[in-house]
This record gives sequence, C-alpha cells and structure tokens, in this order.
Amino acid sequence: MDWSSVRLKLEPFEGTAARALTELEENLKETFAEEMKKLELKRVQQFAVNLTLDTDTAQVNLSVSKDLKQVHHTDQRKFSDSPQRFVNGNILTKQSFSSGRFYFEVQVKDKTMWVFGVAKESVDRKKSDTLNSKYGYWSICLESRNVFINYNDPCVSLSLKRAPQKVGVFVDYDKGLGLVSFYDADTADLIYSFTDCSFREKLFPFLNPTQSADPLSPTAPSISELLSLWIQPNLRHFTRLCSTVCVAVDGRGSTIN
Repeated sequence: MDWSSVRLKLEPFEGTAARALTELEENLKETFAEEMKKLELKRVQQFAVNLTLDTDTAQVNLSVSKDLKQVHHTDQRKFSDSPQRFVNGNILTKQSFSSGRFYFEVQVKDKTMWVFGVAKESVDRKKSDTLNSKYGYWSICLESRNVFINYNDPCVSLSLKRAPQKVGVFVDYDKGLGLVSFYDADTADLIYSFTDCSFREKLFPFLNPTQSADPLSPTAPSISELLSLWIQPNLRHFTRLCSTVCVAVDGRGSTIN
C-alpha cells in the first residue's frame, strides 16, 4: 500500500494542552467556590443558639408542641386574646437579641407555605399586613411554590433552582447597620441578605406557619453539622477548624442562585 497519499490531521499539542488547562481551571474554580460556600456556612453556624417558642405571643389558632419547638396552624382556638398576641399567625421565641451575632435553622421540608425570620420588639402585633422590612420584619417566605423576601409589599421574588428544605438564618446585630442573611442549610447557598438594617431595639426570631397544618420548628443545627439540638457549639473548636470567609453583599441585598 502506498502511504504517501495518506494525510493525518494532528491537532497541535499546544491547542490540546490549552484546552485541558482551561477545563482544569474551570473545575478548580467550581470546586473552590463550593468549598468557600461551605466554609462560610460553617463560620456563621458557630453562632447557633437554642430557641424555644413563646406561647404568650402565639396567634390564637396556633398549636405549639410541648417542647416549644414546633408550631402549626389549626382551626381550633388554642389561646385566649391578650395584648401580647399576634393576629397575623406569628409566634416569637422566648429569646431576644440586642447585640452580637446569632444563627438558627428552620426545618421546612415538604411544607407548602411558611414565613419566618426576625422581628423588632415594637412591631404592631394587631395588624396582619405588615410582614416586611418597612415595618420591622426581615423575613423569607414560601407561597405557591415560589420563595419571596418580604411577605407583603415590597415583595421580592427569588429565582432559586429549588425550594430549600432547611433554612439557616444569620443575624449580625452590630455589623455596620445590621445584617440578616438566609442560607440554604443543605447546599450552603446564600439565598438573600438584608443589609443596612438599622437595628436599635431587641430582635426576636419569629415563625408563621400561615394556614398550613404542617409544623415549623426552629432548631440549632443537627448533630451532623454542629453538636446537637440542645447543646451550644464549641466556638474554640470551630475557630480552629474554619477559616473566616466573608460573603460580600452590596446594595440593599444580594442573591446567589
């Protein structure tokens, strides 16, 4: 056979190597970004607190578990009216915060509607259309399979790949003018951050199960993530393990999908 007529088209080595290096760079960037997200979540989780619900603030149709960890809506009247009670389905925690940083998680897996976040002590408990930052609520909510920031005007719809199953809430009372961040606790994605919140009074975590019979529960992260539901995390241990990785936010808020 006469091989003189055969021509092989060989791609230059430089082109193959360049493509391989580009792919490697992209893979490393993606891996690095994922690890940075996990480190950031671990950083804020070291400020986890143990919370219990305050039945004195519960809307009259809310049912609260005996351990004060879960709440859901019912058609039955569970409490009598009082000045401390909300009329919009809210319940506060017994714990409040007026300085420093704190973090908690809310289990929302398979729940169809929910609202929660943090609220100022002075919010009007007898109005039902004020669940937004203008009136002292910094909240996240799920309705009609869509996730929103602020339950009422101004309502901000978020474009998420999936609805979160467990949401972490981090508050830095003293950072600048105040920060409230919501995380997907399973993927470590930052969902949204309120910045420049201007805190000047006590803040209370709050839950609102809306009209859903599915219970909401505020927890410290589970044993696989920190220590346990009941035990505060070992801060020195996490200081050694986790480097401080800050997620920058600008303007009034930011999202990462």
